[in-house]
Amino acid sequence: MLNLSSLLEHSAQEYPERTALVLGDTRLTYAELLSRSQDIADALRGLGVGKGDKVALSCPNVPDFPAAYFGILRAGAVVVPLNVLLRPQEVAYHLTDSRAKALLCFEGTPQLPLAETGKAGFDQAPDCEHFLLLHRIEHTSSGSAEPAETVATEAEDTAVILYTSGTTGRPKGAELTHRNMAMNAMVADRLFTAGQDEVMLASLPLFHAFGQSAVMNMGLLRGATLVLQPRFDAEEALRLMHREGVTFFAGVPTMYWALLGALGALDEQAPPAHLRTAVSGGAALPVEVLRQFGKVFGVGVQEGYGLSETSPVACFNPPGLPPRPGSIGRPVWGVQMKLIDDSWQAVPGEGPGEIAIRGHNIMKGYYRRPEDTATVVRDGWFRTGDIARRDADGYYYIVDRVKDLIIRGGFNVYPREIEEVLITHPAVSMAAVVGVPHATHGEDVKAFVIPAPGAQLSEEELIAWCRERMAAYKYPRSVEFRDSLPLTSTGKILKRELTAEAGGGAGPA
Repeated sequence: MLNLSSLLEHSAQEYPERTALVLGDTRLTYAELLSRSQDIADALRGLGVGKGDKVALSCPNVPDFPAAYFGILRAGAVVVPLNVLLRPQEVAYHLTDSRAKALLCFEGTPQLPLAETGKAGFDQAPDCEHFLLLHRIEHTSSGSAEPAETVATEAEDTAVILYTSGTTGRPKGAELTHRNMAMNAMVADRLFTAGQDEVMLASLPLFHAFGQSAVMNMGLLRGATLVLQPRFDAEEALRLMHREGVTFFAGVPTMYWALLGALGALDEQAPPAHLRTAVSGGAALPVEVLRQFGKVFGVGVQEGYGLSETSPVACFNPPGLPPRPGSIGRPVWGVQMKLIDDSWQAVPGEGPGEIAIRGHNIMKGYYRRPEDTATVVRDGWFRTGDIARRDADGYYYIVDRVKDLIIRGGFNVYPREIEEVLITHPAVSMAAVVGVPHATHGEDVKAFVIPAPGAQLSEEELIAWCRERMAAYKYPRSVEFRDSLPLTSTGKILKRELTAEAGGGAGPA
C-alpha cells in the first residue's frame, strides 16, 4: 500500500503543533491541515466518490488547495488540478477528458471568479456529477479525533493527472502514480539541506507540477512551513520573505527577474536575511539574471529541469557545488538521461540530441491515449522533445525545443490549441501561432492570420475576442495579417520562417 497522502499524515503525526501553512493572518498547524483534509475526504465519500474516481480541483495558493489535494487522495481518488486561469469551455474540456466525477472549487474573488467559471464549465460537462465549493464543506473533524482510515492504494495506482500537451495541441492528461509523486518529493527533499526551521515561500502555482512536487509535497514531507502567495507579486514576495523569515524560494526565471527589479522599490531595500536556497525551473534561466541575483541576494540559484510527464524533477545542479551557468545539471537520484536521435538511437559524446529520461519519475502514460503514449515512451524511456548537449562531467544544457511549444512566463502555451480557436472566428480564414522573444516573459505569443475574403478585422478586435475565450497566459499579444503563409511542398505551414521573420531566429523544422 502506498498513498501520497502519507506525506501529510506522517508530518502531522511527527509535528502536530508545527505551523504548516501561512496566508496573511491565517496559520494552520499540521494537525489542523490533516483534520481539514479528513473533512474533504469524508465529504467526497458521502457523495460516493471512491478509489480511482477522478476529482478536479480549481483553487489558487490558499490553504484549501493542500487540504483538498490530500483529502482527495485520502478518499482513494485521483486529483486533477486545473489551472485557475482556464475559461469555462476549457474547464469543461478537462472535466470531460479526465472523466471527472466531481469538481472541487474555491469561491474566488471578483478578479478571479473561480466559482462562477467552474460552475459554467461544470454545466457544460454533463458526465461530471458533483460541483462543490470548498468553503461550504462542513468542518466536522477534530484534531484530537482518530483519523478516518485512508483508502488503500497501490504504488502504481494513479494519484494525479496533470494536463500537458504535445504535437496535437490538445491538452493531454499525464497519469502520475503514487510512486511517481512520492519518490519525486523525496528526491527533491534530498537535494537540499534543511533545518527544522525551514520556511518556504509558495509563489509557484500549486496546480503546476513544479510548485506541486518541489514546493508543496517536498515541504510538507520535511515538516516545513509553507507561506502561501495566491498570485505572484515581486514586491509582496519580498515583504513576505522579510516578515516570515523565508529560507527557501522556488520560481521560474521571470520571478527572479521581477525580484531583482522590485528590491529597490521597497522601504527596506536590503535583501531577505534568512534566504539560503533558491531554485529555478520551468524555463531556461538567463545567465545574467542568475549572476545578478547571486550578487544582490547573496544566494546562488540552483537550476533544474523536468516536465509534467516526469513528475516533474529529472535533472538538477547538485547542491554543494557551484552551479554551472546555463546548465540544467545532472540527472537526480534514480533517474537516467541520454541524448537520442529521431530513431531513438543514442547520440554519443556531447550531442546535441533529444533528451530521453528513464526512472521512477516517468508517467504511467497519457490518460486514455495509448497511441500518444507510445509515441513518447519506449522501453521505459520518455522522449522529451527538448534538444540538449552535455559536457564531459555529465551536465546537460538545453539548446532548443523540437516542437513549437511556447513558454510564456513559465507556462506552456500550445500553438495549435490557439490556432483552432482563432479559425472559429468568422473573419479568420487561416492562422499560425509562434513564440517571439519577450524581455520579461521569455517568450510571447504572436499570431499570423489570413483574413476571410472581404472580412474587416483589426488586431485589437481579434486580441480582445481571443482574450474572452482563452486563459490569460495563452491569448496572442500581437497579430499580423497576411495574404498568405509560407508552406512546404506538402502544404504544411513553415513556422520556422515565421519565427525568424518575427525576430525569434531559426527555430526547429
